[in-house]
Amino acid sequence: MELKWLEDFCCLAEHLSFSKAASLRGVSQPAFSRRIRQLEEWMGVTLINRAIFPSELTHEGRRFLPIAEQTVREWHEHRTALRPDPTAERHRLTFSALHTLTVTFFPDWLQSIQDVLPAFSSHLSPDKGGIEDNIASLVDGNCDFLLTYAHASVPFLLDQARFPYLVLGTEEVLPVSRPQPAGPILDRAVESTDSVPFISYGDFSFFGVALNKLFANRPALNRQVVHENTISIGHKAMALAGWGVAWLPLSLVRQELTEGTLVSASDDPAWSLTIEIRLYRHAQRARPIVDEFWRAAGLRSVLEHRT
Repeated sequence: MELKWLEDFCCLAEHLSFSKAASLRGVSQPAFSRRIRQLEEWMGVTLINRAIFPSELTHEGRRFLPIAEQTVREWHEHRTALRPDPTAERHRLTFSALHTLTVTFFPDWLQSIQDVLPAFSSHLSPDKGGIEDNIASLVDGNCDFLLTYAHASVPFLLDQARFPYLVLGTEEVLPVSRPQPAGPILDRAVESTDSVPFISYGDFSFFGVALNKLFANRPALNRQVVHENTISIGHKAMALAGWGVAWLPLSLVRQELTEGTLVSASDDPAWSLTIEIRLYRHAQRARPIVDEFWRAAGLRSVLEHRT
């Protein structure tokens, strides 16, 4: 059982539309439907009558709704009661961020904003691995800001009026491997149709989705998955150990490329991706320090783009 399943059910009960409820919950409709189904499987009953339009609650769903609403309300009250003293929270900012960005981007960027704001403390929530789980941390109010990569091929189902964002910069993601005597391993594989040992992000992480779209639009590449991991630093370690080709942010492997311990796996720039670094916030969840930080981050973003 997950609390978000109950929140999904309450939202669906209010609007009786899977598409609208999914949009409000910040997930795709298939993912939303899957979570409602998981709740029904856990309960052992059907809660939604899908045979009619608009959908309606079953008899069991109507009986369960007040229980679900009370459970959600009580858990949020307990969370609020257990949190630190509000005076301590006044200058505390919580970020949800992709793991790679916490290493390559976050520290220096945060320091540059610290210099123009009153003193604040920061708390970093762990990367959830999947796109929708990371977005849910913002939608559910578990963080003030979401720091993430973004690309046109990876849809973010967030209403920009409720969840505005800033573009903080860009990053190149390129295929790398250990040096090969015969030259770039990716180019040789495309020419010969040989299989390429591939270090995969899986299908549901940001990079996993972006790479699947890239592969679909490029010449056929016979990939043999030798390792799967959602964390880029893990991919880097596997590439350095010689396991195969990994797509990695340039900022993460710049030193290794300079030293020659890793090399580009292709001479074709079309195998690379240029992605944005974005900062999202929840417009309806505001505190003075959050608003001040957002304005400072926006000003720094404007200055960065001018330079």
